[in-house]
Amino acid sequence: MNEQRRAPRKRPNYIVNVTDMITGQPLGQLGNLSSNGMLLISQHSPRSEAVYQVSLPLPSQDATMPTIEVGIQEQWHEPAATHGQIWSGYRIIAIGSTDAAQLERWLQQA
Repeated sequence: MNEQRRAPRKRPNYIVNVTDMITGQPLGQLGNLSSNGMLLISQHSPRSEAVYQVSLPLPSQDATMPTIEVGIQEQWHEPAATHGQIWSGYRIIAIGSTDAAQLERWLQQA
């Protein structure tokens, strides 16, 4: 498979639950994240090319866990190696300036 990512992705070192802000339900757990996309691991397949407004906690430098909000669009999904799990790739299509700055700070942390 050819690498099509535009930005390097970072895996969280803790469990990050991503929540659909419209339904209030969990959409999945964060597998990795970049400035323009994310991989989610879930138990249900998303709709192809669906758009979601989601929230997820990212630690800040002052040891708090502020929640950022982003708009994402499904790009692909497939069964994961673990039975009952689905991997889904999303492109970030909307993010506010404050949340983008928090995301960039998180991505720069070692």
